[in-house]
Amino acid sequence: MATGQWEIRLVRLEDNVVLAKVLIEVLIEMKVPFDGTPLSDPELDAIYDTYQYVKADYWIVCYRNRILGGVGIAPLRNGPYWFCELQKMYFLLKTKEKGLGSQMMRKCLQQAKRFDFTDCYLETMPNMMRAQKLYQKWGFIHFEHPIGNTNHCSYPVCIVKSLLDDT
Repeated sequence: MATGQWEIRLVRLEDNVVLAKVLIEVLIEMKVPFDGTPLSDPELDAIYDTYQYVKADYWIVCYRNRILGGVGIAPLRNGPYWFCELQKMYFLLKTKEKGLGSQMMRKCLQQAKRFDFTDCYLETMPNMMRAQKLYQKWGFIHFEHPIGNTNHCSYPVCIVKSLLDDT
């Protein structure tokens, strides 16, 4: 998707270094602790490589060819096979109020359905209220405990959405 200067596209190998810097900047801005979060996740430095397997995609949003953030969908590790995980959805402040979060969410959930997942899971931080508002708008509901193994034990807010309804 390209609208004027905005573009949403699948991540490329050459995006890895810049994307990692952007994601780290957002996580630090959000005061995310290092341990038990994506900041300590080795995947952060190799997003392209991380999503080169079955039923996994990662999209980035660019403005004038500058990467401003991204989001991925992949099978939930050590979770029920019908669950996917919405992963690493982080955007620089410049993208706020542009509707890009919803566009990216739609893209991920539609792809998850094409991959035949029936449920989408994610974990987030309590202070990420804007993100939680977006998730709630898209029908995610709070879940009482973690599912699978995201390796993000410092993200205590667990939410899930059924993909069997329209997205």
